[in-house]
Amino acid sequence: MDFTEKAKIMDHEAIGRSITRMAHEILEKNKNTKTLCLIGIRNRGVFIARRLADSIENINGQKVPVGVLDITMYRDDISNGSAQPVMHKTQIDFNISKKNIVLVDDVLYTGRTIRAALDALIDFGRPKSTQLAVLVDRGHRELPIRADFAGKNMPTAENESVEVRLKETDKIDEVVLMEQKK
Repeated sequence: MDFTEKAKIMDHEAIGRSITRMAHEILEKNKNTKTLCLIGIRNRGVFIARRLADSIENINGQKVPVGVLDITMYRDDISNGSAQPVMHKTQIDFNISKKNIVLVDDVLYTGRTIRAALDALIDFGRPKSTQLAVLVDRGHRELPIRADFAGKNMPTAENESVEVRLKETDKIDEVVLMEQKK
């Protein structure tokens, strides 16, 4: 499917403000940062998680561990006949048992990525709680999953898509609404 850019939703400054606001909300909900851990879902969720951790440290002076979660083998669309999936490394260098985990992703859409992440996460232990932070929530859920922390709620049409571009991977910070070509 070919998409064209319809509108810029967030620029560098808006993304930064959203990250800072979400960091404050995470701290408000999780008063004890000693049990708080962030786990970014590959790929862009990892960079957002690292930015959230930096923002949390700037706010209260305490470092929060950040892990990287690859959900490739937990996806429910892996056997749909598409190309061989590319596996990446999961890096969770801390015990997640009895911790308050914040899963971090760029866009929440159907909820299937988060379902896969929850399945993958349980292989590493049993957290005290699992929360979800996303930069953009675009609606259209297929599963009963919701974000605890969202940078922006952006209702979209079925023929639209949301692209998050981050300087770490795309050389620019922006969120763009894309529309399917007719």
